[in-house]
Amino acid sequence: MGNSCINQLRFLIFLIASLAGAYQSNGFRYLSPKPRVPLFVFGDSIYDPGNNNYINTTPDFLANFLPYGETFFEFATGRFSDGRLIPDFIAKYAKLPLIPPYFQSSYRQFVYGVNFASGGGGALVETHEGKAIDLKTQLRYFKNVEKQLRRELGTEGTDRLLSNAVYMFSIGGNDLLAPNPIFSSFSTEEYVGIIVGNFTEVLEEVYKAGGRKFGFLSLLPLGCLPYVRAHNAEGNGETCVKDLTDLAKSYNAALAQKFKQLQKQLKGFIYSNFDFFNAVSQRLSNPSKFQGSEEWMLW
Repeated sequence: MGNSCINQLRFLIFLIASLAGAYQSNGFRYLSPKPRVPLFVFGDSIYDPGNNNYINTTPDFLANFLPYGETFFEFATGRFSDGRLIPDFIAKYAKLPLIPPYFQSSYRQFVYGVNFASGGGGALVETHEGKAIDLKTQLRYFKNVEKQLRRELGTEGTDRLLSNAVYMFSIGGNDLLAPNPIFSSFSTEEYVGIIVGNFTEVLEEVYKAGGRKFGFLSLLPLGCLPYVRAHNAEGNGETCVKDLTDLAKSYNAALAQKFKQLQKQLKGFIYSNFDFFNAVSQRLSNPSKFQGSEEWMLW
């Protein structure tokens, strides 16, 4: 089994095992006869289940039309996919319902989790500002959910729910891809540090709210995205843009180091960081090895 498959397996085992734990609050048992650990999701289009349907944005930040959704839902849900997304599969394997978009969820669904992700969103407020929901705004929505849970479940019940929950994140790609006026003011290393710093602030706030179990998705090779390759004049649309791919590598390395630091600094902080970069790179270099398998479709 290759390193990508092993990493994928570890990521899945960590998330599903974490989500399989039973939540024992009396309040939660009252609301759900089959207790489950909730899943809270933050990020960008890789995880967005349709939040952008509910904001005032432009068509290029929407996925509410075919062919999006046609192979599973048979209609466009707002997911930037023809079917399900990674959080949908994680929920399925953990025997949870599909985690709803924040703008579509109700209190009774909060006990299973909420998805705050937004296509085009970034760790920086300035990234696609006014067109997508940035990570700090997603955090604000999470705090709204926390307040409502505390009103309904009480302090003890909510503390237990939030500490048992799993928190998934996929963020940063848009910060590196989108034209951003602050980028030109800093070196690449400094700019990556600013993105990681914003991301870290959100993680620390989730930790303060009780979050302990985290699942992260590294950036894929950004220079190999189809629309990036299509606009690559040098490669006639057929080759990856090395500078962007190297930028993703730098960001992934900086984040991996930050996660190790947080695990040392924050008591009880545990995480799994899936190497999405390597997984996608292997599929691009050897597609016949994976094509047609469930592993190909999931990742």
